[in-house]
Parts: sequence; C-alpha cells; structure tokens
Amino acid sequence: MKTAQSILREELVVFEKTFKEAVKSQTPLLDRIMQFIVNRKGKQLRPMFVLLSAKLCGPVNESAYRAASLVELLHTATLVHDDVVDESLERRGFFSTYALWKSKISVLVGDYLLSKGLSLSLDNGDFRVLQLLSDAVRKMSEGELLQMEKSRSLNLSETVYFEIIRNKTASLLASSCAAGAFATSHDEVLTEKMRLFGEKVGIAFQIKDDLFDYGSENVGKPTGNDIKEKKLTLPLIYALNNLDKATRREMIFIIKNKNKDQEKVQYVIKKVAETGGIEYATQRMYTYRDEALAILHEFEDSDARKGLEELVRYTTDRRY
Repeated sequence: MKTAQSILREELVVFEKTFKEAVKSQTPLLDRIMQFIVNRKGKQLRPMFVLLSAKLCGPVNESAYRAASLVELLHTATLVHDDVVDESLERRGFFSTYALWKSKISVLVGDYLLSKGLSLSLDNGDFRVLQLLSDAVRKMSEGELLQMEKSRSLNLSETVYFEIIRNKTASLLASSCAAGAFATSHDEVLTEKMRLFGEKVGIAFQIKDDLFDYGSENVGKPTGNDIKEKKLTLPLIYALNNLDKATRREMIFIIKNKNKDQEKVQYVIKKVAETGGIEYATQRMYTYRDEALAILHEFEDSDARKGLEELVRYTTDRRY
C-alpha cells in the first residue's frame, strides 16, 4: 500500500486531524476509550478508498475528509459491536474494547461512534454522503443476520452466500468509494460507478478472507476457524455442492457436531481442497478483482487511479 499512502501523504494527515476531532468527548471515561481506539487503529484501508475515489473524481475537499472520517467512525463502531457479539478479547493484536470494558460500556461506545458519525454529516449538510453510508450500515446488519439464520441449517447456496457478503462485507467499501466520488463530483453516474467498483473489491476481499481459513496462501497451517464457527464459506459451499451424498452428509455432520475436533476439521479442509473448492474460490476472487480493475480503467490514468489499483491488488495479494 506504499504507493497509495505516498499519494495520500498530505490528505491522510488532514484526515487524522478530522477523525480525532470527531471522536472527542467531554466525558472522561469516553474520551479515554476514544484515545485507546485511535491509538490502535488499523490500516485505514477504507478511508484511503474514500480519499482516492474523491481524488479520482475531483480535488479533495472538506466534504471528502468528513466522508472518510464518517466511514472510519461507522467501521470502528461495527468492530466494537462485533467484539461484543463474538465475545472476542483481542482486536488487531491488542485487547479489544470488550476485553477491557465489557459489554455494557462497549455497546454504548459503539452507539456513541455511530451518533458522532451522524452528527458529523448532518451538522455539515452532507446528506447524500450520509444516505450512502447509512444504507451500508443497514445492509451490514441484514447480511449478518442472514448469515446467522442460514448457518443454523447449513443449507447455503452460492447465490445466498454472495447476497450475504455483498451486504455484510462489500456494502461498506462500496459506499466508501461512492461517498468519496460524490463528495468531489456531485455526479450520480460517477457515484454509482464507484459504488459498483467498491462492491466488487469488497467481494474479492471477503473471498480472500475465506481462503485464509484453508491455509492456501502459505500463512501457516490451516486454521479452520470458519468451520469451527459453522460458517459456510465459498470453498466449502463449492465442495458440498460437488461431493457425493454420503461424503456431503459426513461433512455436514462434522461441521454441526464435531467442529471442535481438530482432526475432523482438518479432514473437512482436506476434502474441500481435493474437491477443488480452493481453486474455484480463488478463480472467483480474481474475476471480481478484474471486474473492479476494468471499471477503474474507464477513468483516465492518474495518481489516484494508480493508488486505487494498488489497493485492489492488495485485497487479493495480502498475506493476512
């Protein structure tokens, strides 16, 4: 991501200031937690997509910086809430907010971040940007609930899988790119083009996460975490749809009843690989990546386009 970071060197400095200002609180406990969150921020992938999309469509302005901050506020809020739902004690190699302050405070912190995002947009009249990103939050919730519903029966078609990840994962990245484009262009055609671009990148990103569970990227032994959590990912769905009935029943039984047995989980991973699930998912991931790049190449060559292309390739080439 060095090219993208270099292109956005000045913009990221302004974004950092805007974001820190946005999360400030007059409540000592809340301000302390906000500082904890700010100091342990991730790779800022989504704000970079916002700012590069903005730069691709026009000069970066205050609306674009607010859009990037709104995206980071919403994304951070969902992570805080996710850690409560998953009872996760770790986030990005550190203790999670949930681990340090438990459920009640964590839920309220997530709510606070959402409210700050709303205020940031409404106070500055960024109604279209807020509309784009509010739609993403709705879709994320719908995708998460649909996944929970389907995971109980383990009856998930490829069509439903893509509906889930389009909502749960890709919607925020899609809206990030759309918000950036609208902030500098106010052009609905460009906004929709960049929304579709971001959606395709987001889907490729999620398939890459699916593949990590099978150790297909030389990142160590397969983890099988998704199998242990009864999540039906694309490699597994493909395998289940292409195995004989007896093996399929055996696999489903293991996922439902023996998903904590490491030996059984490794058996499922092996069957997925033998059936071609990993190869199939990899090919689908590259198809979405290439479709995203094709949209990007409809724009004239520029630093912003180069930065976005690097981020697209990062989503499929990353090692973690």
